[in-house]
Amino acid sequence: MMDQRSCLAGGGEAGALLRAVDWTSNPLGPVDSWPMSLQSAVRILLGSDFPMMIHWGPELITFYNDAYAPSLGRKHPGNMGRPAREWWSEMWDQLTPIFDKVLAGGSYYVEDARYTPDRRGAPEDAYFTHCHSPLWDDEGKVAGIFLVVTETTRRVTAERMLQESHMRLEREIAAFQVSEARLGALVSASSEVLYSMSADWSEMRQLSGGSFLADTSTANPKWLNEYIPADDQPRVAAAIRTAIETKSLFNLEHRVNRTDGGVGWTLSRATPLLDDKGEITEWFGAAADVTDRKRLESDLQESNARLASDVTLRTAERDRLWETSPDLLVMIDFDGVFRKVNPAWTVILGYGPEELVGHHVNEFVVAEHHAQTVKAYQQAAAGGQARIENRYVRKDGTFRTISWVSARAGDVIYATGRDVTQAKEAGEALRKAEEQLRQAQKVEAVGQLTGGVAHDFNNLLTVIRGSVDLLRRPGLTEARRVRYIDAIADTADRAARLTSQLLAFARRQTLKPVVFDARKSIANLSDMLGTLAGSQVEVTIDAGEDPCPVNADPNQFDTALVNMAVNARDAMNGAGTLTIRVRAVEGMPAIRNHAAVSGDFVAVSIADSGAGIRPEDIDRIFEPFFTTKTVGQGTGLGLSQVFGFAKQSGGEVIVESAPNAGAIFTLFLPKSPADQAAQVDDEDKASPLGHGACVLIVEDHAEVGQFATDALVELGYHTVLAMNGHDALDTLRGGADAFDVVFSDVVMPGMSGVELGEEIHRLYPSLPVILTSGYSTALVQHGTQGFAVLQKPYSVEELARALRKAAEGVQRKR
Repeated sequence: MMDQRSCLAGGGEAGALLRAVDWTSNPLGPVDSWPMSLQSAVRILLGSDFPMMIHWGPELITFYNDAYAPSLGRKHPGNMGRPAREWWSEMWDQLTPIFDKVLAGGSYYVEDARYTPDRRGAPEDAYFTHCHSPLWDDEGKVAGIFLVVTETTRRVTAERMLQESHMRLEREIAAFQVSEARLGALVSASSEVLYSMSADWSEMRQLSGGSFLADTSTANPKWLNEYIPADDQPRVAAAIRTAIETKSLFNLEHRVNRTDGGVGWTLSRATPLLDDKGEITEWFGAAADVTDRKRLESDLQESNARLASDVTLRTAERDRLWETSPDLLVMIDFDGVFRKVNPAWTVILGYGPEELVGHHVNEFVVAEHHAQTVKAYQQAAAGGQARIENRYVRKDGTFRTISWVSARAGDVIYATGRDVTQAKEAGEALRKAEEQLRQAQKVEAVGQLTGGVAHDFNNLLTVIRGSVDLLRRPGLTEARRVRYIDAIADTADRAARLTSQLLAFARRQTLKPVVFDARKSIANLSDMLGTLAGSQVEVTIDAGEDPCPVNADPNQFDTALVNMAVNARDAMNGAGTLTIRVRAVEGMPAIRNHAAVSGDFVAVSIADSGAGIRPEDIDRIFEPFFTTKTVGQGTGLGLSQVFGFAKQSGGEVIVESAPNAGAIFTLFLPKSPADQAAQVDDEDKASPLGHGACVLIVEDHAEVGQFATDALVELGYHTVLAMNGHDALDTLRGGADAFDVVFSDVVMPGMSGVELGEEIHRLYPSLPVILTSGYSTALVQHGTQGFAVLQKPYSVEELARALRKAAEGVQRKR
C-alpha cells in the first residue's frame, strides 16, 4: 500500500500511472532519491484539479495530472514518465526555445498559442494558454519546468467564429441580422463564461456563467459592483476605457465574485461589434475560470521562496560546518587532485589552501601508503564508500595518522578525515601496559613460587644424593639397589615435572586460546600447587569424572589458578584447608549488574578456610593494585589477572565470602564441545630397539652427549657424536646416507639446533631431525619450526619413543 506521505500518493489515474513506472530503470532513479523540490512539485501537481505538467532532469521526464490528460488524446496514458522529446516530436522545434529559456532561469507565459499536436492520428490545430516556470533542485539549480495550462481551443474557435460572423455581418448587413436565438445557442454551447455588454460598458446585457458566475439575462447596470471586488474595479475600469478608446480587444486577468460567495480569478476577453459607421454597438466576450491556476502559481511561488530560503540556510550551515569542523574536509577530483580544503588542514597538518589545491594527495602521504590511497579514491569515484587510514607528513616534517571516509558526489569526491594519531598512540601504549601488567602479574606469582620451589628441590636433591650414597655402600642387596634406583628415577621425574610446570607458567607470551580439558590441566598443576600452598595447607582436588573442555589460553589458565591459590594461602596465614573443585555446569549466575547467562560452562572453584573478606572490600578485590596485605606481601595484581582472563575468555569470576567464614572463588569459562578437546593417545611404554640404525648426536655438553650415546648403544643403535652444528654438517657431508636420524640439542654455541635442523632439511630433506632442550627462548619466541622436540630431562624410554616416531615418519613419507 502506498505511503500517504509519498509524493506519488493519490492523484487518481495519473497517480496510479506514476506509481506503476519502474523508476529504478528510469533516468530519475528511485522516488526516495528525488530532490525534495521535485517531490513537492509532483505532490502539488497530483493534488490539483487544474491542468498541469512537469518536465524534470536532462531528459525532461514528463509528469501530468488527470486534468491535463484530456488534452493529450491518444498520447495518454502511454507517455507518462517518458522524455518530452519522444512524445512531442511533432512540436519539438516550437517547444525547444521555450524550454531553453525556462531552463536558463526565465519564465514564459503565452495566451492562445497555436500548436499542431498529433492527438488523434493526424496533426490538428489547438490553442493553449500556458505559463512555464523554472523548478529548482535542492542545490538551487534549475532542474525542471513547471507548466500550468488551459486549452482554449473552443474559446478561440468561438471567438474566431464571432469575428468571422462580425465580418460577415459587416459585409452582408443589408442581407440579414444575427438573431438573438442564434447568439443564445452559441452561448449555451460554450463551456466558458460568455457575456455581452453595452457599447460603453455601462450595463451588462447578458451573462451565462455556469457554476462560476451568477447568470443574468436582463440589463444590469450594477454589474461592476456585483461581479468585481472593489480593489480590482479601478484596474477593470481603466482597461475598459482603453478598449473603448482604441476600439480594440478587451483583455484582462482580474478577480471576480463567485456564485459560491468566494473570490476567484478570470481571464476575460471581449471584442467590440461595430456598425456600418465604425461605431461600437455592443461588446461580446468570453471569460475563463483561472482560479486554480492563480492559486497554484501562488503556491508555487511560495514553494520556490521556501526552497530558496532552505537552500540558502543549508548552504550557510554547510559553509559554517566546513569552516569550523575540527576534522579534515576535502574535495578531490577522480585523479586524486585537491579541489578544495577546509581550515582544519592548516591546524592539523600546517598547510594552507594555496599549498594543497591543485596538488595530488600523495604528495603529502608517506610512500608506503600511496597504493592504498589511490585505491580508496578510485573506489569512491566508482560510486562506493571508501574507508582507510593513512599517514600524512606535516609541514614541520612530523607525521599524523588520518582516518578517512570518502564518497562520490557528482564529479568530485568528498572526504572527511579525523586525526587518530593520539588514539593510535594511546592504543599502542595501552597494549604495552596490558602486556606489562600481565607480565607483572606473572612475576608476582613466580615470586610466590620461588621459596616453595627451592624448598621442594632441596628435598628432591636430598633423596637423589642420599640414594646415590646408599648405592655406593658395599654388600648392598639387589632389592635395596633396585629400591634406591627407583627412588632416584621417581625423584628425577618429579623434579622434571616441577621444572616443566614452572617454565610453562613463567613463559612470556600473548593469549593463544586452545581447547583443553580443565580437569587434566589442574591435575598436572597439582604438585606445583601443593608446593605453593606450603606444608601446613591441606590441598584437596575434586576434579569429578566428566570431561570439562574449555577454549582458553592454558598458560593464563594456570596463572589464574596459581594466583587464586596464592590468595587463598595468604588468607589462611599459611595454614588451613584449600579445596579445588571443577565441574561442568548449566548457566552462569547474575553478577555485578549482569543478568544470568544460560548455556554450558565449566566452573573451577577454590575454597579456603581463611578469615574471609570484609563486605567493604569485596567489590574492590579485582581492581589492579588493590590489596589488603601488608607492604611487601603482594602487589594486588593477582586477582585482577584472574578477572581479566575470565572476561577475555568469555567467562566470569565470582566470589562468595563472609568474615571468619572463608572464601570461595569460582572461575566460569564457556564449555567447548567434548570432541574438540585435545586428545592424547597413550604412548607405548616399551623401549623399542634400534636394530643397528645410526644416529648422529649433536650435543655441546660432554656429559649429556655421553649419556645419550650410552643410552642409544644400549638400545641397539650405532652413534656418532658431534660437539656443535658445524661439526655435524661436516660429518654429514662425508656421508649423510650412513645416518638414519639426527638428534640435536637446541642451545649450542654458534649455530643453534633449530638453525642446524633447517639447514639439514634444505640439504638432506629425507633425513629426520629431533631437537632436545630444557628451556629455549628461541623455541618460545619462534616455535619449533616443525621439528619434533624432546624435553630435558628425558628418560631412556622417552628417547626411544622419539626415535621410533621419527623412523615411522620417514617410512610414511617413502
